Amino acid sequence: MKPPRIVPLSLLALMLPAAAQAQSSVTLYGIIDTGFIYTNNIQGSHQYAMEAGWFQGNRWGLAGAEDLGGGYQAVFRLESGFSPLTGAMGQGNAMFGRQAYVGVGTPYGTTTLGRQYDSIVDYVEPARANTALLINHPGEFDNLGNDYRLNNAVKFASVSYGGFKFGGVFSAGGVAGNFQRNRAWSIGSSYAHGPLFFGVAYLNAEDPNFSYYGNNPGSSTTASNMSTYRIFSDYASARTLETLAASAGYSAGPLSVAATYTNVRYSGLGALASLDPNGYRGTAAFNTAEVAAGYSITPSLKLGASYQYIHGAPVGGGDAGRVTYHEADVSIDYFLSKRTDVYAMVMAQQASGRDSTGHAAVAQLWALSASSSNRQVGSVIGLRHKF
Repeated sequence: MKPPRIVPLSLLALMLPAAAQAQSSVTLYGIIDTGFIYTNNIQGSHQYAMEAGWFQGNRWGLAGAEDLGGGYQAVFRLESGFSPLTGAMGQGNAMFGRQAYVGVGTPYGTTTLGRQYDSIVDYVEPARANTALLINHPGEFDNLGNDYRLNNAVKFASVSYGGFKFGGVFSAGGVAGNFQRNRAWSIGSSYAHGPLFFGVAYLNAEDPNFSYYGNNPGSSTTASNMSTYRIFSDYASARTLETLAASAGYSAGPLSVAATYTNVRYSGLGALASLDPNGYRGTAAFNTAEVAAGYSITPSLKLGASYQYIHGAPVGGGDAGRVTYHEADVSIDYFLSKRTDVYAMVMAQQASGRDSTGHAAVAQLWALSASSSNRQVGSVIGLRHKF
């Protein structure tokens, strides 16, 4: 006796959701990074403290893709920053302050819309990130540490054409009657072939105090969002921020080296009069050169070192802004497993000249408070876990 036809039809009906599900995926991921830090001079005193995210920013996120057929797919990413020390959300208390976007991938590239990184992060930063643990440049003004994002942004990132990639980002200012106000855009490209990597990118941000440095929920809409670091704190009145960045990297066996150059310009100083305490006019510029190297002694043990030279040009022909920073770090990273490692780093900075405030420059390592002198040394021991 033949079985009823309804049985295989029922099985087919049960299989359809599974088949549809197989065409899409969602991944939960994250990084937890925390440790202890010692600094020899924080406003004149030694400091021992716990530090979160020294090597990599703490985060958890969801990333997904759905196959649309014909080489097309829908993609999304929601990524939240947080502090494992307090449980607080990062990026000015933003729920998904690190990244939040949705888009469509094609055989030629991917277009996404939302809160995203600029082209400097996408095309220049990978060269230096491949070497070792690195400290961010003073103030992180050139964004090689991935600390700033663009809101309301549309991004295109091409596929690789024989190792060559390119892309760009446009962030609408959203100010009625003024298309340029708070607008930002960025373009970049990179080329990878065997052990070699080259990248170049350009960023242009109008009213950077609000559009670039102050686009988190907790940012001020009237006051300075650049006041944390004296290297650029008094340039918040700038009309335009321009950053040109380039990098080159080489990896062969256990050795990886990289060189990076950035030129950062704050032009139209005084455009926002309420944020111009010194009456600056014209342009303030910084040139930064960095060399970095990493060496894997074993697959589990890696050493690293870098040196950065930062020079600021004077503003308006005076001494204000004529400043020089020398910064160096050495690190060791030991992997307990593929997803867990312990690391240690020692970093030092020396400053000279007069910073953006017009006063004698003081040392201030990234993420730390200023020294009372022109020198500052710090050391950190941390534990990182990826999931």
